[in-house]
Amino acid sequence: MTYSEAVQWLFSQLPMFQRIGAAAYKANLDNILAFAKHLNHPEKKLKCIHIAGTNGKGSTSNMTAAILQQHGFKVGLYTSPHLKDYRERIRINGEMISEDDVVAFVSENKAFMQEQQLSFFEMTVGLAFDYFAKQNVDYAVIEVGMGGRLDATNIISPLVTAITNISFDHTQFLGDTLEKIAIEKAGIIKNNTPLFVGRKQIETAGAFEKIAADRQAEIHYVHTDTVSKYKLQLQGNYQPENAALALAICKEVARIENFELKEQEITTAFARVQEITGFQGRWQILAQNPLTIADTAHNSDGLQRTLKQVLQQTYDQLHIVLGVVTDKDLPSILPFFPKSATYYFAKPDIPRGLAAADLQKTAASFDLIGKIYNSVPEAYAAAKQQSSPADLIFIGGSTFVVAEIL
Repeated sequence: MTYSEAVQWLFSQLPMFQRIGAAAYKANLDNILAFAKHLNHPEKKLKCIHIAGTNGKGSTSNMTAAILQQHGFKVGLYTSPHLKDYRERIRINGEMISEDDVVAFVSENKAFMQEQQLSFFEMTVGLAFDYFAKQNVDYAVIEVGMGGRLDATNIISPLVTAITNISFDHTQFLGDTLEKIAIEKAGIIKNNTPLFVGRKQIETAGAFEKIAADRQAEIHYVHTDTVSKYKLQLQGNYQPENAALALAICKEVARIENFELKEQEITTAFARVQEITGFQGRWQILAQNPLTIADTAHNSDGLQRTLKQVLQQTYDQLHIVLGVVTDKDLPSILPFFPKSATYYFAKPDIPRGLAAADLQKTAASFDLIGKIYNSVPEAYAAAKQQSSPADLIFIGGSTFVVAEIL
């Protein structure tokens, strides 16, 4: 079996939420527990940090890993989704898992995975835990996929848990109020395990505090002023919140594990997180003249913050390359997009992508006007052709749109 065959099998064999949506959602942890047992419980051999939230959990996970790596530790990092290569999801000290390791794992466990009808996400979580345990990582930073309570990652017993913030996303699974979503995310809170929360929100604090109290977990709210002295490589206006959470997590790990955090290493981690961990896709500047920015924000809270920052830039004309997935609640995100921009609508190249014509039609009802293109690269090429050096091109709406451009 070649690497491309192994990955093709993982993608096509069984449901993958990122590609097909609801059919891939599992309502319990039975499958992943059975898989963990089959793999001799690799998750029990790991010292984990577990990070949930609606927005910012990828950034927080990468900055946490970067700080620990800078202190000389061997750090496993599990994140999702990937942008270009499946192996981005599973890294140690910034290095992606090798193609050979993916092939070996699929070959060895294919029969069990097929028989058990594991989802794509369950198989990948099993691979990550197995790989990190075999590689003897010092720490494993584990990003939750969706929700928390029923997420396949939620079989670990972490040193620390963290929740970035709560906004509306995947409401068909997680609930239609911020409180209901918070209860799902709070499913990662473990008995006697400290919880760090990146943003105190009136609608969610009660749910967090009740569940934390029930589980005798100390809850700590984090403040962004703790990172005001550091220069952050990740440029989004929303990043100080994530950086403060990453720093608080690392301070707690250092306290529990009895090592000293050094200012110089924290400074370097924040300043070079992309090189240290291989992180991409957040307020990523792709070109100058015209300034071209890609960002994977895709729900109301994330897009509101990102578009606010777009409008703070200096430019003559704004061009927006936009694509979304079919289960996106367009009336909740389109009001944040500027009416003065020129739009280039395209369908992300996945089964869940929303047809460009459908997006164009709905966008027009919000006075967002533009043409449709056969693909994301074609839309981007048109934006480049029609812009002048003093303009700004923004690419976003979906992780998959950004992935096609990077």
